[in-house]
Amino acid sequence: MAKTPMHPDMQFLIKARDKAGAPVSTVADYRRFWNAYADATATPPPASMEIHDRAIHQGGHAVPVRVYRPKGPSGARACVIYLHGGGFMLGDLDSSNTTAWGLAEGTGAVVVSVDYRLAPEHPFPAAFEDSWDVLRWVARHGSEIGVDPRRIAVAGDSAGGNLSAVLALAARDQGGPALRAQAVVYPWVGLPFTYPSYQENAEGPGLTLESMHKFRKAYLGAEDTGDARAMPINAKSFAGLPPALVHTAELDPIRDDGRVYAARLAEAGSWVTYREARGMIHGFLRARLAGAGATAEFKVVTDFLKEHLV
Repeated sequence: MAKTPMHPDMQFLIKARDKAGAPVSTVADYRRFWNAYADATATPPPASMEIHDRAIHQGGHAVPVRVYRPKGPSGARACVIYLHGGGFMLGDLDSSNTTAWGLAEGTGAVVVSVDYRLAPEHPFPAAFEDSWDVLRWVARHGSEIGVDPRRIAVAGDSAGGNLSAVLALAARDQGGPALRAQAVVYPWVGLPFTYPSYQENAEGPGLTLESMHKFRKAYLGAEDTGDARAMPINAKSFAGLPPALVHTAELDPIRDDGRVYAARLAEAGSWVTYREARGMIHGFLRARLAGAGATAEFKVVTDFLKEHLV
């Protein structure tokens, strides 16, 4: 079967990657490339958006976060804990800024963007532990930042999609915090690299099978793990989880991770909506201001979160 042609809005991402230059082998050079790519796709937030940085002190470690509060009524708001992508090796509060403020603008919720520790300096479980600490802090102390702790959702893309799924599992297994929803966008959940999407889209564009091997090794080391906090597809049960949106890109090596994760949720009786962005590539959220098609895909995420955070 012939591949679907790449959606025209994805040219925005291709051009941004070309402008950033090719990533090379060292972690430092890869991070320079990633930051340049993020800069090439960035748009400043509206002046009406209240934004401040702070550190969350929980579990003996300070986790930097950026808090976004869109213009609107005073009082406690719903909250979205946002986990950025970057293969657990790349990204920070600045490189994920445009997506984070877009989620705040689109949902009307307070968005807390998490600057979790990165591999390989801080391999698994550091990213999970930081994200979990922030979620628990918001549930207990969210009033300090104008959050209603009864209305919290998690959302993330790529590595952040993995972390969002893992937080939903952990919150269920630990008896809380209660989550209203999970928005899991082009996630890696731990499927073997033999699945069809890894072969069909091994050369990208954008994310490649080669880079997935690098990210996986940086995060997990030489050995795979059965720990569902690293690879949520290994969870013993997918029942009793908060409503999920699983949103994948058709032309993405890790497309099948999202497909299989959504199927496991449905088979277990959990509420799930699965959507595949036709003709789009890994990272399409970054193109949300580039064209109507990408804008519509981003709106799927914000509409889902708004529906469940009321």
